[in-house]
Amino acid sequence: MTAQGSTPPKDRLTIADYFNWEDVSNPSLSPDGRQVLYTRTWIDQLNDRRESAVWLMNADGTKNRFLVKGSDARWSPDGTRISFVAPGEPGGAQIWVRYMDAEGATTQITRLSESPSDVEWSPDGKTIAFGMLVRQNEDWRIAMPTPPRGAKWTEPPRVVQKVRYRADRQGFLENGLRQLFTVPADGGTPRQITSGDWPANGNAWTPDGASLLFTSNRVADAEYSWRQSDIYAVNVASGAITQLTKRNGPDNGPVPSPDGRYIAYTGYDSTDATWKDAAMYVMDANGANPRALTEKLDRTPSGMMWAPDGSGVYFNVEQEGARNLYFVSLKGDVKPVTKGAQVLTVTDLGKSFLAVGTMSNASKPTDIVAFDVRTPTVKQLTDVNGDVLAGKRLATTEEVWFTSVDGFRIQGWIVKPADFDPSKKYPLMLEIHGGPHSMYNVGFSFARQDHAANGFVLLYTNPRGSTGYGSAFGNAIKNAYPGKDYDDLMAGVDTVINRGFVDKNRLYVFGCSGGGVLTSWIVGHTNRFAAASANCPVTNWLSFVGTTDGPGWYNNFAKYPWDDPTEHLKRSPLMYVGNVNTPTMLMTGVNDLRTPMGQTEEYYEALKIRKVPTAMVRFNNEWHGTSSTPSNFLRTQLYLRSWFERYKQPPTTKITQE
Repeated sequence: MTAQGSTPPKDRLTIADYFNWEDVSNPSLSPDGRQVLYTRTWIDQLNDRRESAVWLMNADGTKNRFLVKGSDARWSPDGTRISFVAPGEPGGAQIWVRYMDAEGATTQITRLSESPSDVEWSPDGKTIAFGMLVRQNEDWRIAMPTPPRGAKWTEPPRVVQKVRYRADRQGFLENGLRQLFTVPADGGTPRQITSGDWPANGNAWTPDGASLLFTSNRVADAEYSWRQSDIYAVNVASGAITQLTKRNGPDNGPVPSPDGRYIAYTGYDSTDATWKDAAMYVMDANGANPRALTEKLDRTPSGMMWAPDGSGVYFNVEQEGARNLYFVSLKGDVKPVTKGAQVLTVTDLGKSFLAVGTMSNASKPTDIVAFDVRTPTVKQLTDVNGDVLAGKRLATTEEVWFTSVDGFRIQGWIVKPADFDPSKKYPLMLEIHGGPHSMYNVGFSFARQDHAANGFVLLYTNPRGSTGYGSAFGNAIKNAYPGKDYDDLMAGVDTVINRGFVDKNRLYVFGCSGGGVLTSWIVGHTNRFAAASANCPVTNWLSFVGTTDGPGWYNNFAKYPWDDPTEHLKRSPLMYVGNVNTPTMLMTGVNDLRTPMGQTEEYYEALKIRKVPTAMVRFNNEWHGTSSTPSNFLRTQLYLRSWFERYKQPPTTKITQE
């Protein structure tokens, strides 16, 4: 049912269309620049899961066809083979190699017990490197008596002493660290290259094929490498490791230049900020002469790719809700290559300066694109959802800026139904992103299109704390979250209301993770919303910081809770539940380890005690979030609208305590 109580028109996107929705990702160019590999994902309705396949097309988009089931395809240096990851024997994800000749022979080259990641060909094409978790069993021997013959005793406990508690998705302790391996490209026995009580993250071959570059934190608290890490090189033959950076702070993502003379990477000096944009640096191959190239940009580079002539580095930048390609010369001259309200992610750059990537905007779903970076006219190569959208009228999205407290300029977007009439009154959904250090963008959103097709206007914003606006903006919620980001959200709601087309009695708010935090905070500080849905929230910082799988949350506050719990209590939405009168639903995955179900249960129980209308929706087969399983995406959309449809006006009781 729509917000107006009728079925959506036939020319609108419907919730059922989601089962036919496809996605594309990770395009890469063949070494000769003539062909493009990419991953295409679709929904298996019978088994309620997403499936992936590798597709191949010419660089101009012609001869687009299915190649093999799997994902994460990589060309061999000579273009005669590809590697990809797909299920194999004895089980789980394995590395495969396919020959790109007419025969198309395919070989499984690993039989791993853990999933491989960051699969990369050596420059000579003889070896494949990858990363894999190596589990560690801590040995603590106790004088247990010998069990009787045939006894079935309980398995011994898992002992953890070396690392801080962190659960994996099976609910066990993640006793292990990621290490680097190599395996012959023709198949064989994988060889572990790195080891020790510290992880090896990422891997990039040096052009001579002698070493692999990686990032690590060689201290006991290795899982906290987001605050301290350095770049290392490991000699593949001997296993000898050389430290290349020695910063007090995180260095990450090393990428060697084509001639092997330099290494580009990102990093910043240690800070107590909760958010700091990294700069791109370049150093000599031996780690000497490091220097910053993009420090004045104040945006974090991602997806770094050296120019074929070694003159500089191309990289993706998120800024003000968009993502575009930039270039920096070795002299530090930064310039945008593409511009516009779009989400462009370049994933490969050929020797002829042809770039391939994915692109989306508010009215166009993600597709594969290509362009020459010297004359960047972007060409769309695929149209994987054209059949689904044929004859459909889509919602329109309007960018809006407004001023909040302290003079902060906040960016947001208003999504309006396809038949929008400014003389009518529409119910409004305020959607809040998680993180809290993340950024909503102008990319296509099936979820928003579905809500708009059912008669809602949506507002989504990037309040202070969001990324894409510089370090100061991102760090503005340091030791103050939630706080003035609440004021930013309310200023956005007021801005839309002042346009005159919103029904002030039918204001709704929802969000997941950090959005769930702010939703539960909002209903404890205002009664202006008719209903709310706090999804996968944190409601009690005291209980959260010791049970989440996410490291570092103790550092979100100026003091540890055992020294002074004042701020943990002050910033906990649970402490304001006595103010809540707004009907508030909670939706959380039963397997959530980031914002554990206990956070939802505490808030639900408090609302029940206070007799506030509430519902707790516990999503099966979901971890952090409620929509990774296709049918659960539909449920999330439908439960949300169904809850909002129950309530047509805000509570009449006023909140007097703040």
